[in-house]
Amino acid sequence: MAGASVKVAVRVRPFNSREMSKESKCIIQMSGNTTTIINPKVPKETKSFSFDYSYWSHTSPEDINYASQRQVYRDIGDEMLLHAFEGYNVCIFAYGQTGAGKSYTMMGKQETDQQGIIPQLCEDLFTKINHSNTDNSMSYSVEVSYMEIYCERVRDLLNPKNKGNLRVREHPLLGPYVEDLSKLAVMSYNDIQDLMDSGNKARTVAATNMNETSSRSHAVFNIIFTQRRHDSETDNVSEKVSKISLVDLAGSERADSTGAKGTRLKEGANINKSLTTLGKVISALAEVDSGSNKNKKKKKVESFIPYRDSVLTWLLRENLGGNSRTAMVAALSPADINYDETLSTLRYADRAKQIRCNAVINEDPNNRLVRELKEEVSRLKDLLYAQGLGDIIESKTFSLTNAMTGMSPSPTLSALSSRAGSITSLHERIMFSPGSEEAIERLKETEKIIAELNETWEEKLRRTEAIRMDRSALLAEMGVAMREDGGTVGVFSPKKTPHLVNLNEDPLMSECLLYYIKDGTTRVGREDAHTRQDIVLSGHFIKDEHCIFTCSSDPMGEAVILEPCEGADTYVNGKKVTEPTVLRSGNRIIMGKSHVFRFNHPEQARAERDRTPYAETPAEPVDWAFAQRELLEKQGIDMKQEMDQRLQELEDQYRKEREEANNLLEQQRLDYESRLEALQKQVDRYYPEAHEEEEEPEEEVPWTERETELALWAFRKWRSYQFTSLRDLLWGNAIFLKEANAISVELKKKVQFQFVLLTDTLYSPLPPELLPAEAAEERERSPFPRTIVAVEVQDEKNGATHYWTLEKLRQRLDLMREMYDRVAEVPSSVIEDCDSVLTGGDPFYDRFPWFRLVGRAFVYLSNLLYPVPLVHRVSVVSERGEVKGFLRVAVQVCSELDLQTHFPSVFLFITICVFSLPLVNISSAEPEDLDSPVKSGLDGVLDHLRIGELFTFRVTVLQASNISSEYADIFCQFNFIHRHDEAFSTEPLKNTGRGPPLGFYHVQNIAVEVTKSFVEYIKAQPIVFEVFGHYQKQPFPPLCKDLISPLRPCRRQFPRVMPLSKPVPATKLTTLVRPTAGPCHCKYDLMVFFEICELEANGDYIPAAVDHRGGMPCHGTFLLHQGIQRRVTVTIVHESGGDIKWKEVRELVVGRIRNTPEADESIIDPNILSLNILSAGYVRPSPDDRQFLDSDMPRTFYRFEAAWDSSMHNSLLLNRVTPYGEKIYMTLSAYLEMESCTQPTVITKDFCMLFYSRDAKLSASRSIRSLFSSGSLRSSEGNRVTGVYELSMCHVADAASPGMQRRRRRVLDTSVAYVRGEENLAGWRPRSDSLILDHQWELDKLSLLQEVEKTRHYLLLREKLESTLLLSQEAPSSCAGEDPTESSSPSAHAARGLGPEGEPTPDTPSQRQRELTAKCLRLLTHTFNRDYSHVCVSASESKLSEMSVTLMKDSTSGSALNTLTPSSTCPSLVEGHYGSNTELRPTMPCSRAVSPNPDSMPEGEVKKSPVVAPEPRPKSHTFVPDIQEIRVSPIVSKKGYLHFLEPHTNGWVKRYVVVRRPYVYIYNSDREPVERAILNLSSAQVEYSEDQQAMLKTPYTFAVCTEHRGILLRASNDKEMHDWLYAFNPLLAGSIRSKLSRRRTAQMRL
Repeated sequence: MAGASVKVAVRVRPFNSREMSKESKCIIQMSGNTTTIINPKVPKETKSFSFDYSYWSHTSPEDINYASQRQVYRDIGDEMLLHAFEGYNVCIFAYGQTGAGKSYTMMGKQETDQQGIIPQLCEDLFTKINHSNTDNSMSYSVEVSYMEIYCERVRDLLNPKNKGNLRVREHPLLGPYVEDLSKLAVMSYNDIQDLMDSGNKARTVAATNMNETSSRSHAVFNIIFTQRRHDSETDNVSEKVSKISLVDLAGSERADSTGAKGTRLKEGANINKSLTTLGKVISALAEVDSGSNKNKKKKKVESFIPYRDSVLTWLLRENLGGNSRTAMVAALSPADINYDETLSTLRYADRAKQIRCNAVINEDPNNRLVRELKEEVSRLKDLLYAQGLGDIIESKTFSLTNAMTGMSPSPTLSALSSRAGSITSLHERIMFSPGSEEAIERLKETEKIIAELNETWEEKLRRTEAIRMDRSALLAEMGVAMREDGGTVGVFSPKKTPHLVNLNEDPLMSECLLYYIKDGTTRVGREDAHTRQDIVLSGHFIKDEHCIFTCSSDPMGEAVILEPCEGADTYVNGKKVTEPTVLRSGNRIIMGKSHVFRFNHPEQARAERDRTPYAETPAEPVDWAFAQRELLEKQGIDMKQEMDQRLQELEDQYRKEREEANNLLEQQRLDYESRLEALQKQVDRYYPEAHEEEEEPEEEVPWTERETELALWAFRKWRSYQFTSLRDLLWGNAIFLKEANAISVELKKKVQFQFVLLTDTLYSPLPPELLPAEAAEERERSPFPRTIVAVEVQDEKNGATHYWTLEKLRQRLDLMREMYDRVAEVPSSVIEDCDSVLTGGDPFYDRFPWFRLVGRAFVYLSNLLYPVPLVHRVSVVSERGEVKGFLRVAVQVCSELDLQTHFPSVFLFITICVFSLPLVNISSAEPEDLDSPVKSGLDGVLDHLRIGELFTFRVTVLQASNISSEYADIFCQFNFIHRHDEAFSTEPLKNTGRGPPLGFYHVQNIAVEVTKSFVEYIKAQPIVFEVFGHYQKQPFPPLCKDLISPLRPCRRQFPRVMPLSKPVPATKLTTLVRPTAGPCHCKYDLMVFFEICELEANGDYIPAAVDHRGGMPCHGTFLLHQGIQRRVTVTIVHESGGDIKWKEVRELVVGRIRNTPEADESIIDPNILSLNILSAGYVRPSPDDRQFLDSDMPRTFYRFEAAWDSSMHNSLLLNRVTPYGEKIYMTLSAYLEMESCTQPTVITKDFCMLFYSRDAKLSASRSIRSLFSSGSLRSSEGNRVTGVYELSMCHVADAASPGMQRRRRRVLDTSVAYVRGEENLAGWRPRSDSLILDHQWELDKLSLLQEVEKTRHYLLLREKLESTLLLSQEAPSSCAGEDPTESSSPSAHAARGLGPEGEPTPDTPSQRQRELTAKCLRLLTHTFNRDYSHVCVSASESKLSEMSVTLMKDSTSGSALNTLTPSSTCPSLVEGHYGSNTELRPTMPCSRAVSPNPDSMPEGEVKKSPVVAPEPRPKSHTFVPDIQEIRVSPIVSKKGYLHFLEPHTNGWVKRYVVVRRPYVYIYNSDREPVERAILNLSSAQVEYSEDQQAMLKTPYTFAVCTEHRGILLRASNDKEMHDWLYAFNPLLAGSIRSKLSRRRTAQMRL
């Protein structure tokens, strides 16, 4: 019956006097269980409802369809009374408007056949009870209570003393109940009737316009019906309790209809409130149980059912949708004037039909289980009877009776079979009866459970006591005793009884077992003996009956006699006994070989103490070891001798077995070798040629000299790769660094420790103490500098900086730990004294020199080859790459006259032979590093440098300038590279930082024996000048006493920019293992536009405004409105090419919502949202985005758009208006798939956003610049944010290469390990991978400075040689177009790097004309831009000496200012870093970067362009794509307007250009905040030629040639052109200016 719906019945009454007076019409029709109501205003409009019962009581009883009170009770009351007898809770309530007949249906009248449901149910209840009294096992009890709910207050109608209001309480088990409600016991129906009459008289009724006896309260009549059954078999009493709730509700009413005023109006308000709450409860329950919600995930709807809103619903909570069988009677009025109320009642009843109640029988669970088990027993008996095994059931009657009375369960199967009385055995009968064996086992199991359930408490206590007694007896046999209280288990010495106590080799196991020796005989033996043994032992040498203890009483007291059995090993005090022996207390008894006991007799021990009260305590305790020694001594056994003998036997056995194993192994080895030889002979016999092929050496691949050099260089470069080893050292030693800093803070030493990388370069040579021994040997052989990990010690107390090796740090750390351990024992005064000491025993401090290194400078000696004097102004550079000042040095060759006449006072002649051995890095250096302005022919031309002769030159240190005033007492010392022991020094000078430069004027003459090594040295190697000074200022800021400030990495001071975040993880794509990238195939620069569009009122998506007030490219803040639909649009712009083709957008994800620019990428973001891609594909550029670049070779535009619902992130930052001063940041990642690529690539961008209210008016740009603009710039052009990216497409690395197969090392990062005192470091962390990157940048800077100094020296030397050649000429050349320096003298040949026979012939006019013709053809056919990338060949592989010779040679022709490329002047500047592996480009035969000769090239080669006609690539190539965002440089080299030549036209386009190296950003105007195009200078060539200007007839022009196109640019004047050239390529601009100045100087001299 559980889970049934509420029974709903409707009943229509006759017209009352009020309705008849108004001549009302009947609007209710009933047909079966269907009730129809007619709208009196619209008769055709009807509404039908189906219920369980529809009662027509509108007419008189004579009507055949008339439903009487008896019929209503038979349908509803009988069923509910039946449920009450079954044990269910029952509820019947009537509902309807006032005067609809509710009380009549429930209570009725006193007349015959007019009684309602309540009286009839009570009468039938006692009728059935009386009929059931014949069964003596059943007993019944009935209690009633009657209450009313009036104005939300509860009154007791049966107790006249309870005048006040009763409180409604809630019990956790019983549920809501009324406190102090009287429950009266009744014995008959008359008692109930009397109580009901008295309650009805006390009920509140009043007359209204609609009903003369209107119920003004809700009446609840409760009957508690209890049934008790006594089971005679089990003597148990089962009980079932049913609660019958009969409710008569007050009628719902309208104030205007009832005419209620005053108290009646207040009553009606409370009645309607409770009924309204009842309606809400019914509706909520109907929603829960409706079919539409059953398949959905149910939330806790029950918590929203408003039971507590009314007292009525709170009390009826179990009857409404709970543990009850409920019926509802809806009383209807048939009058048309009550149409609205009647329709409301019908809808009310219709909703109540959907409520389901989960009723259960209210009985004891134990009794219910017994009842169900009995039913199971009956079913199993029937099953066995059906299978012909009834005799077994009859034999089990006795066992069943025993089970019911709590005795032992049924007998075994053998007993049952013996009682069967059949010839066939029981087993055979069960085997031939299918399922009978399982039924019998089930029957036995059920009977056993019934017996356990029926067991009384007294029986359980008796059974527990019996088990306890059995356990005590078992423990006594095992030697474990129990105290007299019976509850504590353990070993307790008895007061009088003799006993045995065990002794064990383990002291903790000794005296843990106790065996009593009872009066009479106590037997000791095994468990399987024929006679039961009192003490059971086990183990070897224990006989079945081992010995017998006899305890007898005599006049002297109790005596215990031990009598061993035959053949049993029994020892007493070490002696074997074979006859009965009287035991004394304390005797040691050994049974067998392992059971050792001590005999204790309390009475004997007490008597012994009384006789000798002052007996001495034995010197040795009586334990297991004592008993064993006693046994050995008495038996005459020497234990040590036996052990030695046994050990010797074991050694002999081991030696013998080892020899046998070795012999066997040797025999197996010989067998295997013979088998292998036999197999090898068979292979050689069948395949003789294979063996010969294997022995043939591999053919060597012929390499050219250039390839060999490159291979050696690559091998040395690979060997010098130290990134992984440096990282391992940083990670592995971080914990030592943390501990040293923590101890320094604890001891207040004011010393900081941090990792630093030191590289052995010219500007920062490593001292010998920092280099290991093997590194010092490799220093002379390795062409690449060595980098080590050191510790920078900043002594803030003394203002000094030291560098320690890692080994020294560990040694000092041991001393620091010892000092830290002793600090508690040392007084504070002593500590202060120790702090005042600079060095000594304190491991934190080192001695520091008085003079510190300011910086180093280098002066090259190439001018000694010619010889010409030179005065150098070189930069003094610190180890960190900072220019600390300048030094003027003069270098010249000394003649004999100079030695005798110049500087007699300070002249010092020193003859040293420092170049007798090869110098450092000469033998292993590359040819490119050893080049000089002259290249060959030195030995035969330069007479002043003859091998074996003495050569003297002079070095003069003139001045030092711009040295900071922090350094006083400046002096300079110089020496050859790595020759610190042979240095020359000047006198110290006072430095104030102001006034004229410091004049050293120190002259040093150096005499050297000329060797080949010396000549090679002065070609390419410099002299090192080191400037020292006394430092007077503390370099470190003061710190707090207890905390150490976090050490910041040494970085360039850039403005704050947004960080470059890692990609947001994709949600739909599977995690792919990125293949290892091989050689790079191609690179593309991507410019990506990001837009956030918002939905406008007209339905269009308009880009949101972007604030570009930061002034930085690729940055901006989106100004968004709250609560508006948005879309994200991404446009990718790049140069067109066959290698890059976008296939599709796999996924677009956004996440990492935050209010700080930095994102914690270690935390997994749960709010990552994958956007729905709406469109993606190639598009045409907008008019604003279309540039002059797209006229000739249009760029590619790829755009995709996605819908973004910011509310899906469930982030407060996106769902509210952004507070003032705060910004919201978000990371977007787009996963794109490209053709011919192994996996998708990802574009990531960080967005900065501000959210305003929905109706806020935002301007397009809020920058100050836009306020003063002319207003011509449209707002939509700036509503985007740009990103610059670099796309690299690399080949997939070969999986079989050694690099792929190399095992990756895993080193533990100890920087995260905790050390004592780490919490005092205030967030300080040891440097890690970032230190390596920062150090690489510092190395690049030092390398660039070194290249600049070298180039400056060559330019100065060339200028000096030209002036010297002009002075040495006898007469100027007659040709005005030729350079005056052209000469046939040996010096001129040497300046060009050519021998006497190697002078080239000047260019013929026809050849020059052919060059000019080729340039004219290219210009006329409009292939100017495309041919630049092919014509201009990089001279990055050319040597600086060849460049200088070429420039001197070109000065003779009219094209004196031919093309120069950045690669030819400074390759490292183009690459952006020093020493990187650049891609090798094919070089042209000529050494100049000019247009090739058309005659020397094949036909058609001039117009061939790799961009226009690329070679077809096979489709099978797969690449590994990688897109990296480029951080915009905050340094602006130059900005302004430039004119660009537009292809296919003769016009120039004016654009605004900003140079932020290595990128050039192009804008339409200076007011535009969004970039339109970019140029990458790192992969471009800047070219300048007067021929171009002459052909175009346009001055101030220069060209930029990228990998894909060439661009011609024009400046406004000559100064602007040189400024732009300096911004694009500083070295090219310097070379051009140097040429122009030399030309003007030569012309002036002519």
